[in-house]
Amino acid sequence: MIVGVPKEIKNHEYRVGMTPSSVRELTSRGHQVLVQKNAGTEIGLSDDQYKAVGAELVETAQEIFARAEMIVKVKEPQPVECAMLRPGQILYTYLHLAPDPEQTAALVKSGAICIAYETITGANGGLPLLAPMSEVAGRMAIQAGAAHLEKSKGGMGLLLGGVPGVAPAHIVIIGAGVVGTNAMQMAVGTGARVTVLDKSVDRLRQLDLVYGNRISTVYSNTQSIEEAVLSADLVIGGVLVPGAAAPKLVSRDLISRMKKGAVVVDVAIDQGGCFETSHATTHAEPTYVVDGVIHYCVANMPGAVARTSTFALNNATVGHAIALASKGWKQALRDDVHLRNGLNVCEGKVTYEAVARDLGYTHVTAASVLN
Repeated sequence: MIVGVPKEIKNHEYRVGMTPSSVRELTSRGHQVLVQKNAGTEIGLSDDQYKAVGAELVETAQEIFARAEMIVKVKEPQPVECAMLRPGQILYTYLHLAPDPEQTAALVKSGAICIAYETITGANGGLPLLAPMSEVAGRMAIQAGAAHLEKSKGGMGLLLGGVPGVAPAHIVIIGAGVVGTNAMQMAVGTGARVTVLDKSVDRLRQLDLVYGNRISTVYSNTQSIEEAVLSADLVIGGVLVPGAAAPKLVSRDLISRMKKGAVVVDVAIDQGGCFETSHATTHAEPTYVVDGVIHYCVANMPGAVARTSTFALNNATVGHAIALASKGWKQALRDDVHLRNGLNVCEGKVTYEAVARDLGYTHVTAASVLN
């Protein structure tokens, strides 16, 4: 198969769909890999490194989209990229379609086979291709929150851990999944006061066993969220409903009653965000203020640590890339129910139920398009 790796074009996105070692895994199996020139140079992956493992360097994204049978990316295709997709071509990348009707319509129109990293499931449960970026984003959320609590960034001027004689900041983490757990690990390390909310008592029990009195675990409901958020200096939103739009757990009214100069970091923004006041921002302009509360809602947070993120992502994605290239998409999806769960749009049909429901499309099962 001819596999194409274009340079990412989203604002401040420096990750790359395949590292040289991932390319080698494909070329060693007889596949042809086209890599756009300078696709990885910003994170220290040179064209020479790609050439050394058998990649063909290509000048333009247009040529890659025209020649490749499968496109491997990181972020969702931008409108100009959607327009270059063609019927029967495989797109393997993050998509986050539920809150993005324009992209969904463009992918449906393209006739391409669109497989989303974020809905591929794992044999042991969970979302193994989303997990590494959730780990990065959860850890970064504390860094971002700490920075924007500084007065020069618009915050109230708090040090997360305080100092002897001065109370530490209160960090509230909504959701104890991969994002929340990684945020919590970093938050505990700062010496802050940490409260974690989740609807799974079993998950809260697990965290309590490990962290004991270094954190407070609270069952998540409307009342407990309100009480925690109103006392918080930094709130991390890390709630995920796989493939669907994120639930709005913090209302506009609640934001208006928070401490002035507090910070909210919405890690769920790729799926529409879990604060009612959230809208996506970029690394160029990461924050905005609503009712005196700093909102950090960067839609590609892991792109800020692009080298770490690229290697972590490739560790999770390369196996399925090999299967798709070696077997073809139909056989690869027939053989692996977890990869099949990644199929979101196929030949003009929406094949992921939550996306179809949220955006008003007729849902066609992935199994039915494999016959």
